[in-house]
Amino acid sequence: MKIKVLTAAINDLENGRLFYQQQGEHLGDYFLDAIFSDIDSLVIYAGIHQQVFGYYRMLAHRFPYAIYYKMPKPDEAVVWRVLDMRAKPAKTAKSLES
Repeated sequence: MKIKVLTAAINDLENGRLFYQQQGEHLGDYFLDAIFSDIDSLVIYAGIHQQVFGYYRMLAHRFPYAIYYKMPKPDEAVVWRVLDMRAKPAKTAKSLES
């Protein structure tokens, strides 16, 4: 299984890291480690998650974030966005449209 992470998702991760880094020392790094661990688990679990807004949505285990991905091929997961679940659903939908 191949996993691709698009630029928009990388930008989301950086924004999350900056937010959590302001909350506490090394928390931003912990955020990235935790989310990338969840993304790595797609090697095993890709395709089993609920579909929302036309994407598979995997909820992160340690932070209130959701990882939105698609599977263009059976052996490939493409992470489109990593979004804060505390945002309004309309904002999430709009983020996934762009």
